[in-house]
Amino acid sequence: MFIQTEATPNPATLKFLPGKVVMNEGTADFRDPDTAAGSSALAGRLFEVPGVTGVFFGYDFITVTKDGPEWQHLKPAILGTIMEHFMSGAPVMVTATSEGDAESGEEFYDKADEELVLTIKELLDTRVRPAVAQDGGDITFRGFENGTVFLHMKGACAGCPSSTATLKHGIQNLLRHFVPEVQQVEQVM
Repeated sequence: MFIQTEATPNPATLKFLPGKVVMNEGTADFRDPDTAAGSSALAGRLFEVPGVTGVFFGYDFITVTKDGPEWQHLKPAILGTIMEHFMSGAPVMVTATSEGDAESGEEFYDKADEELVLTIKELLDTRVRPAVAQDGGDITFRGFENGTVFLHMKGACAGCPSSTATLKHGIQNLLRHFVPEVQQVEQVM
């Protein structure tokens, strides 16, 4: 098994491509070992590597966030853990949905804005999320209120130094162009 790695815009996050499907549907975002416990043995084992502070599963990639040592010291242990897991044939997720996945957050918007919200979600799904997935992350819609779109950033996007620029200059400008009612975009945790 050959696992490729790719840098992300977030220097504290590295993208691992195992050459296999990681998550058939959705994503899973783990910010600490407690959220991984009971949901994913793979995420739990990755948190056992000293310095790992976050694990994110996308369709065909895993992003790992670190806080301490250089990648050259962490990569071998992370690669070994991912390889052992996939060679064992065990599932990536133990449960159907992850407690670590922010998808559990309730969406909020006025029912009168439902058509606008559908347009915003379609733009996010077709134009933003594929680009963000290339960088090892994900962005999900949380709400729309008084001209403000609220988004949740996950994986490599969470805590990325360029995430504010991505939100303010990229996503905000795109949404304003197609949906003039959008005045600004804000990140929610």
